[in-house]
Amino acid sequence: MSSKRRSGVSLNSPQRKITEYGMLIIGSLILATSFNLFLNPNQLASGGVSGLSVIFHHLFQWPPSVVQWAFNIPLFLLGFWLLDRQYSMKAAIGSIILPLFVQLTSHLQPLTDNTLLASIYGGMGVGLGIGIVFRGRGSTGGFSIASQILHKYSGISLGASVAVFDGMVIFLAGFVFSPEKALYALIALFVTSKTIDIVQMGWNTSKVAYIISDETDKLREAILFDLDRGVTLLDGSGGYTGDARKVLMAVVSQSEVSKLKMLVRSVDAEAFIILCPAQEVLGEGFRAV
Repeated sequence: MSSKRRSGVSLNSPQRKITEYGMLIIGSLILATSFNLFLNPNQLASGGVSGLSVIFHHLFQWPPSVVQWAFNIPLFLLGFWLLDRQYSMKAAIGSIILPLFVQLTSHLQPLTDNTLLASIYGGMGVGLGIGIVFRGRGSTGGFSIASQILHKYSGISLGASVAVFDGMVIFLAGFVFSPEKALYALIALFVTSKTIDIVQMGWNTSKVAYIISDETDKLREAILFDLDRGVTLLDGSGGYTGDARKVLMAVVSQSEVSKLKMLVRSVDAEAFIILCPAQEVLGEGFRAV
């Protein structure tokens, strides 16, 4: 195991850093493009500093990029002071580069004036951009920093802290625009959160199988050599008899589920199989770590 770890790419290697900064730039560009194609033209303030910039643009005709810089830079400096090491150079770059991309893509024409479509596709685009930034261990600054500060000094959970700031923006949008616009903004926020989860953890295409059988050794060999998947033996005991027994655990792709069930039935027709979704699987035979 140690030799494999040494042969991998270090989290602080130059290649890894280049990749992470590239993801920060690409994610910010996607986020800014989605903002100008869907959210800003349709007055969808779905939380965050970007949502505030939509409101200020509507009220005072201030460029959204200027509003975002006006909030992002002081928030980053405050976070750097109060949170110390939690915010790196990537957070500083994200706080500057996202408004820059918003400015550079401000000439794009909106793809739709249908508010529902804008909330769905805008939410997807923003979620994709933020998800890519997060995959690169980066940050776009803004209210994510304010949420960390509130979390640290008030004891409120981080999720609740994020909800406080996003909720205030959407609540304000309900007064400035209309309650209906605020409801559409909630849809966009929900789609964004789900898209971030998908980008972060991938599509759910793997299963964890727990197999209880009296033919443990035969099944272990069948999974290892016929299915060509790893298997782990867990110690267990019967709830009724109290007898010690082994439980086999194996992770398989969605396409291998049927083959696994047929393989288990061919060895032990009385075997008990439990299949559970695996949210994310990293390692040999699956996605690279």
